[in-house]
Amino acid sequence: MVTNIHIERLVLEGISVPYHQHALLQQALQVELARLLAQGGLSPALLGGGAAPAVQAGALNLAEGAHPAEIGRQIARSVYSGLGAGEPAPGGKSNA
Repeated sequence: MVTNIHIERLVLEGISVPYHQHALLQQALQVELARLLAQGGLSPALLGGGAAPAVQAGALNLAEGAHPAEIGRQIARSVYSGLGAGEPAPGGKSNA
């Protein structure tokens, strides 16, 4: 099954990432979200397709000065909590 997800806008309040590191954050987010979806799938409500105007994602717990790749992975886990069929596997890290 092929799953396509389009995130039109991602609002991050209180997180500052230098412009030159945005691509690193984006890549880490994409890789981790793809891994989580491949491993856990989508929630039954989204399996039939369609669009969601917004997804409530969980809060992030970031250490001061967190690396953009780690921020991206945590954002992916948070977004997945609003899309996925279950909890992401613990300790599953990607190398973004």
